[in-house]
Amino acid sequence: QVQLRESGGGEVQSGDSLRLSCAASGRTINPYGMGWFRQAPGKEREFVAAIRFSAGSSYYADSVAGRFTISRVNAQNAVYLQMNSLKPEDTANYYCAAKVKSLYAYSDSRGYDYWGQGTQVTVSS
Repeated sequence: QVQLRESGGGEVQSGDSLRLSCAASGRTINPYGMGWFRQAPGKEREFVAAIRFSAGSSYYADSVAGRFTISRVNAQNAVYLQMNSLKPEDTANYYCAAKVKSLYAYSDSRGYDYWGQGTQVTVSS
């Protein structure tokens, strides 16, 4: 069994920064990629960012491009999300996900095989 555990969420003010972390544990996996999604109350889960583990190629939602940076540590099956210039609309529960195949686009949640429980990010104005 594979577990993904997120950490680093919290309550901040508009313009502040946070760094989310996610590490895989349990059964060893070889992620094709890992990503971050978020879900705000009353809204659908949406793509935030993803990274391809082998090449390090990264992908971002338009709403976070230029403010968020995703990175990974291959040996640890870990992924990080540096979030700068946070806005109240970034408030959501942030989920880490891992995919072991190249099926579906990185922004498509259907392509991910493992999910974390989420970490809450709250940004006040």
